[in-house]
Amino acid sequence: MAHPALATTAHRPWPLPPAPHVMQMDWEELLFAHWPVPARVLRDHIPPQLELEQFEGEAFLGLVPFRMNRVRPRVTPALPGTACFPELNVRTYVRHGERPGVWFFSLDAASWLSVRLARVGFGLPYFDARMGIEVGERGVVFRSRRVQRGAWPAEFVGEYRPTGPVSLAQPGTLEAFLVERYCLYSLRRGRLMRGEVAHPPWPLQPAEAELRVNTMASQLQCRLAGPPPLLHYSKVLATVAWAPKVVS
Repeated sequence: MAHPALATTAHRPWPLPPAPHVMQMDWEELLFAHWPVPARVLRDHIPPQLELEQFEGEAFLGLVPFRMNRVRPRVTPALPGTACFPELNVRTYVRHGERPGVWFFSLDAASWLSVRLARVGFGLPYFDARMGIEVGERGVVFRSRRVQRGAWPAEFVGEYRPTGPVSLAQPGTLEAFLVERYCLYSLRRGRLMRGEVAHPPWPLQPAEAELRVNTMASQLQCRLAGPPPLLHYSKVLATVAWAPKVVS
């Protein structure tokens, strides 16, 4: 039986990779918080091979707290301490050729082994963090403080909840630009890598949030002030991922 992430593929902008995926997971209790940011703030933090994508002239910085669950390789059981843990990423949106994707400035996780495996295997900037996620009647309370030695300090405390019905992002909208992306880019030993992912279209809900502490963008010398961010919530999304390949 096919994994739920592969049940439908008509929405994807390009075909699935020919090789089998290597990892599978569920993303749960997820908040998308997005701020418009001047492109010049982000450009120097992105490899020159990548185009920084903009929507109607604006670049965006995303903050995404969620819970990773049922994480395991495709053909073996989960490794101890890697099956379920909170994660928080800071990201923007890029393109190489005809394939738009995600560029991560940082990914904090509460799984010591997962941090090391992702750094070595995917070339992603993962960091150790002390984290907690609590789900209750009022919504989700998420806390994170980076604890990795030598890393840039970063902390987040927030509470968020959905405020409306589920809908899918329509093609051509800002929501689709921000969430409907099916690869990530990274640098591993100086080489640009692309990792493919697959999942159904995002089931989004409008959301509200109280972001009490947020220094996650401090490494970019970027203070997320001004108008409130654009917020979306998603309860759960089944996902699979492929091993990253060198971008020619």
